[in-house]
Amino acid sequence: MIGLAIWHFTIFLPDHYWGGIVGAFLAAMIGASLFGLIVNGFSVPGNDDVSILTAAEGIPGALIGLGLCYFEGLRRERKAGWSPVDA
Repeated sequence: MIGLAIWHFTIFLPDHYWGGIVGAFLAAMIGASLFGLIVNGFSVPGNDDVSILTAAEGIPGALIGLGLCYFEGLRRERKAGWSPVDA
């Protein structure tokens, strides 16, 4: 859920995400989920193991996913010859 929360802040950035806003959503959700699984040793923690730190574990993954999606979209736009001045 933290990936979804962070995704909402992408409206403040230029839309250079690979796949647009939907691509950014998928990148944030996959990044947060994958990073959370890696931190927990590829297991889902039980109810007794969940704390506020569990929610915070998704923040770096969401940011990494969004960053990769943004720079991939920017790279593809430059390769296609599109520049922000053309918009």
